[in-house]
Order: sequence, then structure tokens, then C-alpha cells
Amino acid sequence: MSDICVSIVSHGQGKIANLLLDDLDSRCSGLNVVLTENIPEELPIQDRQYPLLQIENPAPKGFAANQNQAFRHCDSGWFCVANPDIRLQADPFGRLKAAMGDPRVGLVAPLVVNPGGTIEDSARYFPTPFSLLRKALGKGDGRFPIDPKRPSAVDWTAGMFMLFRSEAFADVGGFDEGFFLYYEDVDICARLWKAGWKVILLPTVSVVHDARRASHTNPKYMRWHVSSMIRYFTKHLGRTPDISRMA
Repeated sequence: MSDICVSIVSHGQGKIANLLLDDLDSRCSGLNVVLTENIPEELPIQDRQYPLLQIENPAPKGFAANQNQAFRHCDSGWFCVANPDIRLQADPFGRLKAAMGDPRVGLVAPLVVNPGGTIEDSARYFPTPFSLLRKALGKGDGRFPIDPKRPSAVDWTAGMFMLFRSEAFADVGGFDEGFFLYYEDVDICARLWKAGWKVILLPTVSVVHDARRASHTNPKYMRWHVSSMIRYFTKHLGRTPDISRMA
């Protein structure tokens, strides 16, 4: 049995997904990988040193449903969710796992940087209507302050790269499939904290997010964003945990 199961979902992104698969092959060990083709595509899969399971969805699924589907094929102690546009410059997993020396840590994430080395805002405070208004007015992006030299407990961390303790992921029932896109990561972090698990950012480990975003001016994305926001606030508004008393 491999130590870590890595889930990657491709939305017609075979070329960039293969770059991440190459990184996992050349820089990491002790993995098995679940690669989900969310839409039909030809993926030029090469022989890898790790077991690779390919899933071809008959119809597109949302982020949460795809990751939960991958987890059902996971028999490892750790479950990693990675966007296909993530690149690895070194093996992040050893130090991320070491940050789970505290058995209460259910999720640990690395620092996320863009290809130019700028730190992305991948760790944030739980959103509120007031904080979203401030962000819209350019008065703050909700970024969580972190100590650059040691692990920091954070409210939530973005779903582009997350390493879960499999026990914790199962304990909270995985991602909420009622979210098709957006806020799944915020929601699962809130539920982890409520269930007694910690969410940690490890800033001494980094991955590169080589973002290849679709145009989010598309009305479809706006609908998903608004519906996910409503679902999140219906579940959690006024009921998000105060992590300062739990970390």
C-alpha cells in the first residue's frame, strides 16, 4: 500500500496534467495517483513508477464529487488533492506529513507561489458578508497572516493543493457535493475545525501554481460562484469556529 493517494482532475488539461505527473514521477515516491478525466480527452499517459488509476467520467462532475470519487479508491493514510496546473520543484510530502506529528492535524497545505515566486493568497480567514464587501472595495483580500518560519493554524486553505489525513477526510464525509465549484475548500476546512481537526499551513514548503484559468466573466461561473456563496453562508454564517481557541 502506498503512503499517499494523489487525486488530479483534468478538464481537458491533459498536457499540463502530464507535467504534474512528470513531477510526481521524478521527485516523489510512495504514491499512487487517481487521474480523473472530467470531460472526454486523449491523455498521453506514459509508464510511471507509481500505480496510476484513470477514471473517465461519463458526464462532468463538480470539484467535490470528483474528489470524493477519487477518495473511494484511496487505501492510503494520506489523501492529496492537487490541481493539474500545480508544479513541484521538490518533493513536498515528507515535510507536510511531518507537520502532522500532532494527531489532531487533519489537513496541511504548503505555501503556494506563482511562477514568478510571488506568494498567492491560499490561506484566508473565513469569509463573511462584511469581509467580502471590504474585498470588493479593495480594502483587504482576507489573507490570513502566517509566520514564514513555522507551521501556522489557519481558518481555511485553497483547494489547489491540500494534504488530508485520510481519517479526517472520512470523518467529515469528504467534500460537500452540493457545491459544484467554489467554496468547497472553505466549507471542508470549517467542518474539519468543527469536528476537532486542525488546518495547518506549512510555509517552509512550497508548490508552484501555474494558473491556466478559464474566463470567470462567463455567466456560468458567476452562477456557480453565487450559488456556492449562498450555500456556504446558509451552512456556516455566524457558526464558523474561532480557531484561536482551538489551535
